[in-house]
Amino acid sequence: MRKLLIAGLLSLCSTYYAYAGQPEVYPTNWWTGMKHNKIQLILKSEDSEFNKSKISVNYSGITILGTHTFENAKYIAVDILISDAAKPGNVDFLCQKNAKTTHISWPLKARKGTPGKDFAQGVSQADMIYLLMPDRFSNGNTANDKVPGLRDQSLDRTDYYARHGGDFQGVINHLDYFKQLGVTAIWMTPVMENDMPNRTEHGYAITNHYKIDPRYGGDAAYKKLSDTLHKSGMKLVQDAVYNHTGTYHFLVQDLPAKDWLNQWPVFTATNAREQSLFDPHASEIDRRRMTDGWFVKEMPDWNQKNPYVANFIIENAIWYVEEFGVDAIRVDTYTYNDAQFSNNCNQALMDEYPAISIFGEILVQNVPNQVYFVQNNINTPFKSNLEGVVDFQCLFNGIAPALTQEPDWNSGVAQLYNVLSYDYLYKDPTHNVLLLDNHDLDRFASRIHGDVAKQKIAYTWLLTSRGIPQLYYGSEVLMKGEKKPDGLVRLDFPGGWANDQRNAFTGKGMNGDELAVQNLVKQLGTFRKTSSALTKGKLMQYAPENGLYVYFRYDDHQTIMCVMNTAKESRKLDVNYYNERTGGFSSARDVITDKVYKLDNSLEIPAMQEWVLELSK
Repeated sequence: MRKLLIAGLLSLCSTYYAYAGQPEVYPTNWWTGMKHNKIQLILKSEDSEFNKSKISVNYSGITILGTHTFENAKYIAVDILISDAAKPGNVDFLCQKNAKTTHISWPLKARKGTPGKDFAQGVSQADMIYLLMPDRFSNGNTANDKVPGLRDQSLDRTDYYARHGGDFQGVINHLDYFKQLGVTAIWMTPVMENDMPNRTEHGYAITNHYKIDPRYGGDAAYKKLSDTLHKSGMKLVQDAVYNHTGTYHFLVQDLPAKDWLNQWPVFTATNAREQSLFDPHASEIDRRRMTDGWFVKEMPDWNQKNPYVANFIIENAIWYVEEFGVDAIRVDTYTYNDAQFSNNCNQALMDEYPAISIFGEILVQNVPNQVYFVQNNINTPFKSNLEGVVDFQCLFNGIAPALTQEPDWNSGVAQLYNVLSYDYLYKDPTHNVLLLDNHDLDRFASRIHGDVAKQKIAYTWLLTSRGIPQLYYGSEVLMKGEKKPDGLVRLDFPGGWANDQRNAFTGKGMNGDELAVQNLVKQLGTFRKTSSALTKGKLMQYAPENGLYVYFRYDDHQTIMCVMNTAKESRKLDVNYYNERTGGFSSARDVITDKVYKLDNSLEIPAMQEWVLELSK
């Protein structure tokens, strides 16, 4: 009897551990009560004949709708339905082959928090976004500077292509600083695992979509950051990369099928010609190179027309919102994604999280080209459902020429007026995210050759114009750098590391100009948080004359008059000319200096200044 029992136990063990290693499952978990309850699981095994397995499930409320195999026999796709009756627990999937069975335990979780209230809240004009690179902002935990087993073991702050050690704890440590600036949302460059041999500081070559990079603190620290932000009344913006991935991604290293990537006979780069997507005269090869060409050899291009790839990316997008409490999503390289895939992904997120915000990186030639990729009022065969964009047009064709060109009828600040006049093409331009610089662009202080007066005007415009303002870390203290190479615009925030000689958090070692610009941002950022006109109001602008540009932000409760003088001389204001908005008001308070002016024709603004005036009766 004892021999029979031992034999039975050995048989059970050989059955339970039939495969070499436990098969991996993606998504790694899901939740009950989700609208997106039909999931396509990707099962990956080291068994070279895994595709001969029969997959079944032993869990109430979970139904298998179908299975699919691929060229690579190590993979199986399993379509499941999670019914309303399913309860949280560990779902038992059974893989049977040759009379042997492997059990896979797959977590089905209960949802935490309420979307639209506790997370997935979206961002609006009432918010101010702070963009930072976690590796370059602040090192809050030196224990995770290097993580054994990862390919990139660099740690050298003198090398702007190496890792510097910044992490989530460094961000958490400085929430008070964000609040002083008036910041309400934190956007970080991608935080998913980047197990590449080098250049991992930027995060855009993802190697595992279901793992947060441990050098930032990993999953636990990211959840801690999200929870801390929400408890502080702030929001989390996720940087999403749908277009491409890293060479060392586990799916790229062992492709389920060749058509998971956009394959070419030889390496073929994108032509970066967004015009080919809407040009009625465009060639098919130009269209294909635009979306299917690769950025660099190290970033393979996903074939989003493949339904398995599309499902993998869309389910991951939903997963990280739910798993980490994300409030808004910035989509990297939006124009290079397959257009229908982008709409499908956006819709899946909006269906699950109606309040979430999605804005795309659309770095194109002009306003009409930008408008094509967002919800718009133009008549084209393809209609985008994207809510907003990173508004590069207001930067390149607006505030930059306003401060770098001599004012004339159609140059200088007239360009800013012109670019905003195109707002009639958007469904709602207030969803656009305004910026002066970011991790891919020259620092604005370098663009204007360090002119402090111009930097002050630029920030004043950024925090008072329509749309959602985005600051880039360190530019508020006049950090400089031109993209020659890009590492020069991604330097460390002063004071983010122990023993830094200069500290922008405390003011130690900072000069007067740096502190003056930082203080301006703090004053305006704090003011706009309680300004109904700036956070909810309309925009009215007046055609510039001789470098003088006047615009208003207003609602039923408040009127803000913004006066920008880009000329080299002072300019008098003909207050009567603006009577449409100034009528009925008798005084104006400068919200920065607190000085009160009589609202009449005695007003004269000095050269290269901008006033923000709150009008009173």
